Parts: sequence; structure tokens; C-alpha cells
Amino acid sequence: MNHIISPSLLSADFNNLGRDVEMINNSDADWFHIDVMDGVFVPNISFGFPVISAINKLAKKPLDVHLMIVDPDRYIEEFKNVGADYLTVHYEACKHLHRTIQNIHSHGMKAGVSLNPHTSVELLYDIIDDVDLVLLMSVNPGFGGQKYIENTYSKIARLREIADEKETKLIIEIDGGVDNTNAEKLIEMGADALVAGSFVFKSENPENTIANLKSLKF
Repeated sequence: MNHIISPSLLSADFNNLGRDVEMINNSDADWFHIDVMDGVFVPNISFGFPVISAINKLAKKPLDVHLMIVDPDRYIEEFKNVGADYLTVHYEACKHLHRTIQNIHSHGMKAGVSLNPHTSVELLYDIIDDVDLVLLMSVNPGFGGQKYIENTYSKIARLREIADEKETKLIIEIDGGVDNTNAEKLIEMGADALVAGSFVFKSENPENTIANLKSLKF
């Protein structure tokens, strides 16, 4: 499949959020990436339900919602209600991950699992058949604009091996420090979806930057 570009609204201009949503609607991007942070699991706080609901009213593409929160099961139904199409939880935040994945699916959403940089992909071996997406953090979660962690390449390659062994249609998504210096190699190693925040929204022409990321050929 063609690779997916999911611009992160965490890096958008919050004074002009509607404008930036419309830019993504008109761009070659595939999804909207929305980071939800609670100030507990990560040292930052971001979008709440009213903001996501407002984004959903304007968005013409799927909402790719990434939960960086403790006890995400409390809010799964609410995220469905505000428009999430993909809902990703952290392995490190879930005591009963399989149950959480079942809960997400029961509400009609695609289910994803995210791993922090220090967490091995081997830990997903027994659940990989049950998830639609794995999001590998290529920076430490919580803040945009961080430097890409090089070890992510080997994690992508190993995760792709596991997915192929299990014969799944797993989407491997990369979040953190994605730009034009590493995007091609990320896809070559087996990534299917790239989250780009600062690289898109701090560029002179965000729509062209998205087009360039989308047009990479392999």
C-alpha cells in the first residue's frame, strides 16, 4: 500500500486551528494525528474532548488519535463519540492490553498500540494478530520538536519481520522527529505511516511539505 502521512496537530497554530485543519483537508495527507496527553503518563497536557469534537466537525479525513494517558479504558467510548477512527493506547499504560484492544474494537474503531523508545517490539508478539496498528515512538513522548532516535530503524525492521511471520496487515506508524532526512529510510525499513508535526507546520509551505513526504517513491 502507499505510505500514509498523518500530520500532528500538536504542532499546529492553536490560534488558527480551523485554518490548519482545512489545510490538511486540502493537502495530500491521509489522516489527522491527534495527541492526547494527561500530564500524568507524560509531562504535558493537550487536546480534550471539546477540541477533538470541534476538529471532527471540520475534518474530512480520519482522526488518528494517540492516547498518552493512564487508564485509557475509562474514555474509550467518549473518544468514539467525538470522532476517533483509529485509537492508539500505550503498552506501558495498559494493565490488560488485550481487553483494552477488544474494547476499542467493540466501539467500532481501529485499535493501535504504541511503544515508548525503551520498550521492545518483542513484547507485542502475542497480541500482534489483534491490533490494526503499532505506533513506534521515535522520540520520548510528551513534546514536539525532539530529535529522532536512530535505534528506531532496527525496531521497525524487527516489527515488520514479526508482522510478516504472523501474516497480518499491520500498519506500522512512526511518531517523532520525522522529516526529509529520515522519511525515505523509515519507509524502506518497513514503516507504513509517518506522523510529522514540527517539520510540516514550521515549514514555509506546509501543504507542499506534506506533498513531498507523500510523493516519496521506493
